[in-house]
Amino acid sequence: MVYADSTIRSADLPPLMRHALLIVVSAGLGFAPPLMPTLHPPAYAQTVSTAVQRGYTLLGQGAVDQAIAVFERALRSTPNSVEAQLGLAIAYRRAGRDEDAFNAYERVLALDSSNRLALAALGVLGEFRPEWQQRGIAALTTLLNLDPGDTGARAQRALLYIFQGQFDAAIADYEIVLQQNTAPEVLIGAAQAYTFSGQYEVGIGLFRQFAATGTPFQPDQAIAYGIALREMGLAQQAIPVLEQTLVQTPAAAAAAARLRGALASAYAANQQVNQALAVLSPLPSRGDSRLILARAYQDLERYTGDPSFLQTAAQWYQQALLATPDLTSGVAREVADAFSIIPGYEQEALNIYQQLVQQYPSDRTLQMQLAVTEYQLNLIAASDLTSRLQTLLQPPPTDANDQRIVAQTLIRIDPPLPDLLGTYQTVAQLENSDPFLYFRIAQIYNQLGQYETAKQALSNYSSSAAGQRDIYSSLLLLADIERQQGNLDLSSQRYEVILGANLRDSQLITGALQGLAAVRQAQGRIDEALALYDQVVALNPQDPAKQLGRVALAYEGDRISEAEAVATLNQWLTAQGTSGQFPPELFSLVSILPAAPEREPLYDALLQLEPDNIPIYIRKVQVVAQRDPELAQALVEVLVLQRPDDLNVYFVQGEVAQAAGDLTLAKQVYEFILSQEPTNIGALQSLGGVQFQRRQFTSATRLYNRALALNPQNSEARMVLADLAVVRGYRLRAIEQLEQWQLEQWSQGIYDPEIAEQLQRIREGYLQQRGFQPPWERF
Repeated sequence: MVYADSTIRSADLPPLMRHALLIVVSAGLGFAPPLMPTLHPPAYAQTVSTAVQRGYTLLGQGAVDQAIAVFERALRSTPNSVEAQLGLAIAYRRAGRDEDAFNAYERVLALDSSNRLALAALGVLGEFRPEWQQRGIAALTTLLNLDPGDTGARAQRALLYIFQGQFDAAIADYEIVLQQNTAPEVLIGAAQAYTFSGQYEVGIGLFRQFAATGTPFQPDQAIAYGIALREMGLAQQAIPVLEQTLVQTPAAAAAAARLRGALASAYAANQQVNQALAVLSPLPSRGDSRLILARAYQDLERYTGDPSFLQTAAQWYQQALLATPDLTSGVAREVADAFSIIPGYEQEALNIYQQLVQQYPSDRTLQMQLAVTEYQLNLIAASDLTSRLQTLLQPPPTDANDQRIVAQTLIRIDPPLPDLLGTYQTVAQLENSDPFLYFRIAQIYNQLGQYETAKQALSNYSSSAAGQRDIYSSLLLLADIERQQGNLDLSSQRYEVILGANLRDSQLITGALQGLAAVRQAQGRIDEALALYDQVVALNPQDPAKQLGRVALAYEGDRISEAEAVATLNQWLTAQGTSGQFPPELFSLVSILPAAPEREPLYDALLQLEPDNIPIYIRKVQVVAQRDPELAQALVEVLVLQRPDDLNVYFVQGEVAQAAGDLTLAKQVYEFILSQEPTNIGALQSLGGVQFQRRQFTSATRLYNRALALNPQNSEARMVLADLAVVRGYRLRAIEQLEQWQLEQWSQGIYDPEIAEQLQRIREGYLQQRGFQPPWERF
């Protein structure tokens, strides 16, 4: 039996396995450990006292209490008798006095350190209490050093490794045992070890081998099997396994509650939400089901995207805290991890992490979790977080559990910090890391404007087993990368695939709608973009930030005035600014509004939170340039020195140089960007603009044509090329090009007033050049 106060640290496990292992450990793994060897009177009985021989005889007759008395008397006269200590240990064990037995076996080993029976017995007793697990592992390791072929001892050590969360070590033992022993108890133990390590496919194969033996699944074995199937996208197969086991389990048993929680998760994964809620319905009245309900509702949110389920999960976690204030460290950590990702509960997560750090000051992973939570609550700046994490990760952890938790902690930083890129790359390469770190690395490269490198990092995630089960997250990021590269048609297609997939994940749907709205905006289809953003607002009625996003879009599309946009911003800051939460939509609106000295404190506050936010940094520099151009140039130079690999920084430098009239520097900057990314449309157009200003019209035309070849739907490039044709004396060509572009737009249902205005301006200039008065000026 394993007690519920197990010391296994659930938070050290992959996020999807946390609650599973805590459940399984709380009730035992359900397979029998090697039987305690029975001891007959020693063969060398002639050297053993008559009293000790009598003790063994009484044990053989089942007179356990009498045998204990005999062995205790014998030890008073001969305290160093190995035979008497061993007999007493066995008698204690048979009497159910486990702690006395444990101590007696330790005394045997103090007298005879290689006593195989005592070593094996400690290995079995290690299963009984969490504080004995490590001693049991050590005893079995000694026994295996004496006899490497003892598969029973190796299988038992693997079991204890599972209890300790050391799945890689457990798997290493099971790989050896399975070569010689495929008994059902070995198969089921190995299946669970592989499942808990995240190797679901191997785990499923072993579970199926176990099922083929005809041995029925015990409740927690069925739960582990269900998890493996669910994580491989086979929830439909998990449901009958769990349903059958639930029917065979007494309703009042604690295992029945655990089965209901697991079955609800399987139903949710299979999009059977009503069935999931129904199977959970008996649990709220049970005092032993608070954590089970919390975990099940987390899974409901995970598979449906419905944020209300996450709030329900938080409420059950709160009830668990109130009912059991002295939670074990593993459960406390689980609760803190859950609170850290539930809006409105971050402060409670912080409180728990602070308490755990006080209890376990040498645990670097706890200190990392605390630092990330402080950052999420805006209690520390990004630079402070970066410094603390880099210090805590010197050297990187070697323990498998610590490697997992470090990876999961870094994943929580969203959006990821570019200054931590090296840290992400180091941790991603650890043996027990999480492949989602490559997704975060791709996000960082996307932020840095290194789009092809971002795609390579994303492919590392999407090709992993986890990534293949999460294709739409990868598709959403890929669509965003394509959009920023200027590949608007391809980006649009990817967003539409997500929206057409009939997903229930509101976050993915929201992201795809916002991305597609940005594409339509870039294509000049403002009304379509606004209609898409109306869907975003409707999908997120409780999120006032989404309204900010719509205002930003409407302002940038000339559908509302600057005064209206500023008024909305000020209203939001008055109502929400004190919360300390600054959503991406706020950054977006602030960055597209013109630089304003009165907003400089806001720029500073936002840069304190996101020092890598280039659009906000540009506004800050522009405000500084109004009062001190040299200081603005110096700020940009410092930024370049700090972030030499960030192409976005060079765009800032180029823009500031252009604004200051230093076209030579601006040209050099944009040429440098193109040397790093020859297909960067933004750099091509920016350099083309500089060449236009320098009156190098042929060069400018060539650059804009390159940009247009990369994205034929690039309206800005077409309009500038028309202006270049005009200044080079080709007005009629410019008019023909714009008319053709206007017809293409009309065929797609797009009316761009800027094209009409430019056509009118060019035609007017052409008529005046020819000596005619335009008809609209005659009256």
